[in-house]
Amino acid sequence: MSWYWNSHGLPFLPGNSFRDVTKCAFHRSQTLHYKNGFALPHRPGDEIGKDAHLSEQLLQQKINTLTLMTPDVRLEALYKMAPEEFVPAHVTLDKKVLRFYGYFQQDVLFSPDEVYRVRPVMIYYYLEDDSMLLFEPRVKNTGLLQGRLLKRQRVPHKERGDHYHYKDLNVDIDLDVYGVTFHITHCDEFTKEFMKSEGIILNDPRPMPVDPYTNGRKVPESCHITPSQFDQTHQFLTMDGKVLRFYALWDDAHRLYRETRTVIIHYYLADDTVEIREVHEQNSGRDPFPVVMCRQRLPKTLKPKPFPSCVLEVSEDEVDEYFSPTDFQVGQTMKLLSRSFLLYDFDGFTKEYFQTNHPEMEMKPIKVPKKVDIYHNRKRDVPPYNGFGSLEDSLQNCLYLIPKPPKKDVIKMLDNNLKELRYSATLNSKYPVDNSRRFILTYYLANDMISIFEKPGRNSGMIAGKFLEKMRIPKPGSTLENLDFYSPADFAIGAKVDVFGHRFVLTDADQYVLTYLESISNPLEIPSETLDSLRQKLGEGAAK
Repeated sequence: MSWYWNSHGLPFLPGNSFRDVTKCAFHRSQTLHYKNGFALPHRPGDEIGKDAHLSEQLLQQKINTLTLMTPDVRLEALYKMAPEEFVPAHVTLDKKVLRFYGYFQQDVLFSPDEVYRVRPVMIYYYLEDDSMLLFEPRVKNTGLLQGRLLKRQRVPHKERGDHYHYKDLNVDIDLDVYGVTFHITHCDEFTKEFMKSEGIILNDPRPMPVDPYTNGRKVPESCHITPSQFDQTHQFLTMDGKVLRFYALWDDAHRLYRETRTVIIHYYLADDTVEIREVHEQNSGRDPFPVVMCRQRLPKTLKPKPFPSCVLEVSEDEVDEYFSPTDFQVGQTMKLLSRSFLLYDFDGFTKEYFQTNHPEMEMKPIKVPKKVDIYHNRKRDVPPYNGFGSLEDSLQNCLYLIPKPPKKDVIKMLDNNLKELRYSATLNSKYPVDNSRRFILTYYLANDMISIFEKPGRNSGMIAGKFLEKMRIPKPGSTLENLDFYSPADFAIGAKVDVFGHRFVLTDADQYVLTYLESISNPLEIPSETLDSLRQKLGEGAAK
């Protein structure tokens, strides 16, 4: 067995290993290097910690031996300094960008407020590949599509035919980019230093022109006036949602046909505004627009004017006093916007408010004569059934101008889904040929509909199949005012069912019919005669 030996001549055993205290590098050498500006792979000659490979040590010994030899011929070219390493432009100018600021004017057509707009832009010039990018700063609530106007690319020069170079850019010049003229106003500090290093003298910066439309939208500062001692914020916080309600009669005396309408006056305590709404009545001949006056502050007295006004609006400076809650006295007639209103009643909250805040005011409702409407008190007769559609559909045509579908009992439909009562029936007719015809009458518990199916008979000469679609069948004598339909309580054995001029006689039933009728919680719904006839008939059939 051979032993491994370390640099000190001792066997490589625990306790005989020593660390080189002079060693200060423990990293692995780089495997890439640049040559003429291009990254190339390179095989390192050192191991971890810059320890030379064994092959490199032998090579170094050979180099040391050769250096001790004196060359016979000495050439000065061998001792010249190596040329500087070449670095390409895309490496030197990487991530170096020139930034200019400018604007362009956009014409606005068919607008009375503006003729043009001044839109600022930023021009980025990338020195790496001579490409340019145009960007417009985003401003909120402008309604314009802002952001990148031109993606990064080389922009062609309009006059020379080639592309723009940074030597063509300067301050206070026009830049034509695809038919749009941009005017450069100034640039940043890096651009100034770069242009100065390249020997380009920049022009003096120019201020950015003001956009007239944007400047006109600025809200002017409010003038300083003496603040009011009345705290409107406290009034809003304490009185929000509290409204006084008065019932009044509006007397339209200025109209050709004088009439009186019932209105409701709302007084909002939060901001002292008044609203008037008309009480809409059906078939009054008026459109359903109940707002007589929208919510606003009503002036009570105005300041005297030296000359007549040519506008309808009244500003706050022209008003001497506004209406307050104390001006609304029940039992008196008051004028609001030159219209007379007689206050005759109020609600409970209004009564409580006046008792708490204004106990000196006597608020008592007055009685007003009620209008007698002969048309509304007249009994409305329902026209007779015309035979089209069901009875419920015909009734809806009489109740509404736009018919609504009849309401359905959804819970009943869900509970009795797919539940059917089937009966056997014969046709009671004056013709002897109809006596041999057999029918199956099906009653659907979900929607109280009935369908009739004729059973095929051999050599009967009758077309068997569906005799009646699913529908609700009214009883004889049923009217639109008093609708009465057939139900399971009417289907006893031997009972006669009239179906639109045809009379059927029930002869038999399924066992499920008796089971279902006996399971009904309320026995009064089904007559005892119906149950007895079913028990007798089904009992005889079971015995047979």
